[in-house]
Amino acid sequence: MDVRQAINSEYAKTLDTTGLRREFLVEHIFERDALKLTYSHIDRIIVGGVWPVERAVEVPGSLGQAIGVDYLLERRELGAINIGGDGWVDVDGTGYTVRRDEAIYIGKGARSVTFGSADATNVAHAAKFYLNCAPAHTTYPTRTISLAQASPETLGDPATSNRRTIYKFIVPDVLPTCQLSMGMTKLEPGSLWNTMPCHTHERRMEVYFYFNVADDAAVFHMMGEPHETRHIVVRNEQAVISPSWSIHSGVGTRAYTFIWGMVGENQVFGDMDHLAVRELR
Repeated sequence: MDVRQAINSEYAKTLDTTGLRREFLVEHIFERDALKLTYSHIDRIIVGGVWPVERAVEVPGSLGQAIGVDYLLERRELGAINIGGDGWVDVDGTGYTVRRDEAIYIGKGARSVTFGSADATNVAHAAKFYLNCAPAHTTYPTRTISLAQASPETLGDPATSNRRTIYKFIVPDVLPTCQLSMGMTKLEPGSLWNTMPCHTHERRMEVYFYFNVADDAAVFHMMGEPHETRHIVVRNEQAVISPSWSIHSGVGTRAYTFIWGMVGENQVFGDMDHLAVRELR
């Protein structure tokens, strides 16, 4: 498990391209038949992916020891969204079907978690689970969330290249969690901006995971304080860790999809400090 330290805004100003990528970009989310994780000291979120191709992948017990507990979810909750083929998740002996564009929330206290693919004969059909994991203080029920059960919100305008639908999978309107929120945003053809005008929210940090990015395309993820902006060039199936002091907005050379995950003081989706484009520097 890769470990990232928390970075303050003053230090971030001094970083060059290599430094920004080292601190904030998670380049490798998926590894075949493995669980791959990055631990950030920013609100202690864990970001990662599971890609079960030829075999199911179990969360190893040793992960708990790495964070000072007996097992990973002893004091944590986990959300995962499947961006691959149909899959399944076994939680303490109970199986859950998680198809493409569906999510699962796993509550605190789950000891045994295993991820698998419905079709293990073809890598193109294998499930890919992108996950976020956060500290938790209460146990809430494990359940799946389909695209139809997610809370949708369509925003933006073709004239400003940001027409998009936000599917809120793990939010209070859909199910209770301790602090974790997750959702998926799909841009309409011809729209390239995910959030512009942008915002910050001092109460929460956020991670953006970009996928469905063509091989010859890229997303320019904007970050930094509003008056001291930077950018990171992001490729397919990569994520950017966004501290609470940073804007988090991106524009692609083509349309793409992204998953957002938030942890922090509250779960109010609309609690944002909005910024006009003229305020950015």
